[in-house]
Amino acid sequence: MRLLLDTHALLWFCEGNLALSAAARSAMETPENDCYVSHATAWEVAIKLSLGKLQLQVPYDSLFPGVLSANGFKLLPTELRHYRELLDLPFYHRDPFDRLLMAQARCEKMTLISADSGLAVYGVPLLW
Repeated sequence: MRLLLDTHALLWFCEGNLALSAAARSAMETPENDCYVSHATAWEVAIKLSLGKLQLQVPYDSLFPGVLSANGFKLLPTELRHYRELLDLPFYHRDPFDRLLMAQARCEKMTLISADSGLAVYGVPLLW
């Protein structure tokens, strides 16, 4: 299975946070699954850190790409076709980071690991 990790799923996984569901953690730890982290997630974390809205247990430079590599997670770059997909994405959800993740998941035919059940309206498979 190809999985795209929502930002909170990645951070909760790295922190060992119990808010991450057992099903999500299991899927992320299953070697047969390919786990991807969007460049949009690295962007979101950097912005929230700079605004003081987020604190990490590890330095940003260790998380991207160190912790990702250590867990076998791959970076998913944003491509023009992902941005193009945004043109057809209804505005059920206004968060620009989540919208880009949805566009990427749709284009790449991935399952999104996210606790945000409101994203289900986009027709992308969610795992939580």
